[in-house]
Amino acid sequence: MRFEPAASQGRERAPAALKLAVAGVLLFLHLPFAIIVLYAFTTDDASYRFPPPGLTLDWLQVAWNRPDVWQALGLSLRVAAAATAAALVLGTLAAAAVHKSRFFGREALSFLLILPIALPGIVTGIALRSAMSLASIPFSFWTVVVGHATFCVVVVYNNVLARLRRTPASLAEASMDLGATPQQTFRRILLPHLATALVAGGMLAFALSFDEIIVTTFTAGQQQTLPIWIYAQLSKPRQRPVTNVVAVFVVLTTAVPILLAHLLTRDKGGGIAGER
Repeated sequence: MRFEPAASQGRERAPAALKLAVAGVLLFLHLPFAIIVLYAFTTDDASYRFPPPGLTLDWLQVAWNRPDVWQALGLSLRVAAAATAAALVLGTLAAAAVHKSRFFGREALSFLLILPIALPGIVTGIALRSAMSLASIPFSFWTVVVGHATFCVVVVYNNVLARLRRTPASLAEASMDLGATPQQTFRRILLPHLATALVAGGMLAFALSFDEIIVTTFTAGQQQTLPIWIYAQLSKPRQRPVTNVVAVFVVLTTAVPILLAHLLTRDKGGGIAGER
């Protein structure tokens, strides 16, 4: 009697219908990105014709030489960096408080911390704009940062809380029993365990902030981040190839941090760190 190895028994081929379904989903998700890439190199500057009349790299140079593109890019990078820094501090502190403390309303507080990322962006934007107007706060770089931090905190909070739940409490207790101060325990024991969660949360927060447009529209005033610049250019038909070039750059800028965050949060067993 012959037995097949367990590994080979678990690797059954997927049905053809399932493969077609997966292929259809991938096309549905990523075909629009392929169209943007294609028409970022077309010689036609006014319309979408298929097939394109020709391909050129001239639009890359045009986009490179546009000062308004660089201004919008610089603002987006500064806002994303500041919002990510604020999210790392606030999200980590909130996760530590919820994980370590037992108090009345703990679950309600955790729900309120997660709620901003579930709310529609337009609701968050209107709420922030109304609050800032009532407080007579002028719209500026910092109002955009505050708006982005409201949902970036959630990403860091979820990552850090998941990692804290997977970190044995005995490690910190052993460190304290050996005479380490709370600061030394945090720096030498907890921080190394939280490092990848912090990096992954920071990367996801940066990517979310960099391409955010709805909340930014309500909190930016007259400033233009890169997503707002792209949206404004859609009404100018002859600027479509330049807009597509910038859109491709935005896709790459947000995809790379998300990919790195995904790799960092995978455990050795192939799962995602933080799953229970």
